Amino acid sequence: MPARRIVISLTERRLHLLEEGHPPRSFPVAIGRPGVAIPLEDSRVLRKRRNPTWHPTANQRRENPALPASVPPGPSNPLGKFALDLGWTAIAIHGTNDPDSVGRRASGGCFRLLPADIATLFEMVPVGTPVRVVSGPAIVPAPQPAIAVAVPAALPTLTPPPSPLPTVAPPPLPILPDPRCATAGAPLRRMICTMPDLAALDGRARGLHQRHLAALPAERRDAAAYALLQEERRFDDRITARCWVRRGMEEDPAVAAAAEACLRDALNVRLEEAKRR
Repeated sequence: MPARRIVISLTERRLHLLEEGHPPRSFPVAIGRPGVAIPLEDSRVLRKRRNPTWHPTANQRRENPALPASVPPGPSNPLGKFALDLGWTAIAIHGTNDPDSVGRRASGGCFRLLPADIATLFEMVPVGTPVRVVSGPAIVPAPQPAIAVAVPAALPTLTPPPSPLPTVAPPPLPILPDPRCATAGAPLRRMICTMPDLAALDGRARGLHQRHLAALPAERRDAAAYALLQEERRFDDRITARCWVRRGMEEDPAVAAAAEACLRDALNVRLEEAKRR
């Protein structure tokens, strides 16, 4: 089995980067729209292109005569900033200038990734990396269990060991509900507010932030509160794009489930960061 390989699951609409001895990486992808043939077989990365030029196929230009013969690198280029050409004609793994399409059946046959994800993948994948497209879920190897190490028995002691100190449970993390939940309109905030486990993760991070503010000197509190507010807005913008949270996604259960899992991971990371403040 190759040390590093790519598996694309059409059912999951995700690209999995698998590498022996390393945890798997997974990225959402857009796949071919209904009616577009998608090869279910093996290929490999034949070429890597940075700032690629897009050349619409003859079929694409027949369907849309307004398409130019080529589109140079730039914000209007549908390939984005990076492309990995595969062994199939006119099919590549590439970025996009339409992030909302990621996670959907929206492409002409290629596999689109979010701009940040294709930038990561481009640096990690060499030419020659095997690529497999499967219709069902990708089989991602489970983490290897820890190896038990035998510990020699302790030598008998002449004096009894001291009594252990009583265990004191850490205080529960405070949960501060989001006051915006009553009027939440943005898809990400609405998703957090309507799912109890996500709301709890968000509320714990919010409670820790409030505890942090309360411990600051009064003269620093307002500036710190404003900084936290700006940080939360950046978090919402970043995770909305990364987890492809959008209106109407609940119509596609696979997309909604993937967005929920992505958001849960992001909120867990945010909570751990709040604990370290």
